[in-house]
Amino acid sequence: MSDSHTGDLQAAFVRLREELSKAIIGQPHLVECLLIALLADGHLLVEGAPGLAKTTAIKALAARVEADFHRVQFTPDLLPADLTGTDVFRPQSGEFQFEQGPLFHNIVLADEVNRAPAKVQSALLEAMAERQITIGRRSWPLPELFMVMATQNPIEHEGTFALPEAQLDRFLMHVSISYPDAEAELAILELARDQARRTRHPQPADIQRVSQTDVFAARDAVLDVHMAPALEQYLTQIILATRDAGRYDAELARWIAWGASPRATIALDLCARAHAWLAGRDYALPEDVQAVAHEVLRHRVLPSYEAEAEGIRPDAIIARLLEHVPLP
Repeated sequence: MSDSHTGDLQAAFVRLREELSKAIIGQPHLVECLLIALLADGHLLVEGAPGLAKTTAIKALAARVEADFHRVQFTPDLLPADLTGTDVFRPQSGEFQFEQGPLFHNIVLADEVNRAPAKVQSALLEAMAERQITIGRRSWPLPELFMVMATQNPIEHEGTFALPEAQLDRFLMHVSISYPDAEAELAILELARDQARRTRHPQPADIQRVSQTDVFAARDAVLDVHMAPALEQYLTQIILATRDAGRYDAELARWIAWGASPRATIALDLCARAHAWLAGRDYALPEDVQAVAHEVLRHRVLPSYEAEAEGIRPDAIIARLLEHVPLP
């Protein structure tokens, strides 16, 4: 890929980030993670209190990328067919015809994903991991551009089903978001008033969309980002430290019940490259690995009972790991 084409792609994604930041005020980290997930061809689990623009964020991304979007509200009575689709009998032909479900869209919002029972979560797991839907003896491939953003509410736990570790591992990143500051809150008020005016007096939309061709080209450019062998060793040692923390700190070993899988190594590499590429570089730095380490490992490093009893959160464990693993 020529340098000029790569520069054009980077400029397109910088513009996309700026437009998303105008639509999603006070959540720059969520915007960054959305773009990293898009570039790394992965899925996103977002956890935050209600009203923090989680739904707005993924809708804004879908509106600015050449992709169709569908939102699914997960509830305890949801069935797998409500996601995948089902065979429908056609009396005219006397045959069953498959009707595609919401998962056949490019970008899917699984809202409050932990409210759905295990069968529904397993249907979502196949779509996320295998990029296909299986009904009976037949399988249908999902679109090449396919991204799931699932949300969880950390406040309410009544009537929820905790996601199994196998499904959590399928998410590229687990993003935790919090309330905006006072300045951002005022900007949100002004944006809400502007949106109310536009609702009463609609104007033609003028949104420049990033094509799927450019998204796929950007993904290739991310894979071409140079990562020095010493940096690859560094990120590998971070993952290995989650499995054998006793080499660095006896207390860390007591805090970790299960370390990260090899899928975490791949995710950390991809996310670090995407972070560097979004910063306008064609090479990765240790800072890129550290910038995405919490999101990649937050759902993959499982705290022990002792850590939970002491109120030690995964973020504190990851921060301590990063302090102990020597830089390249």
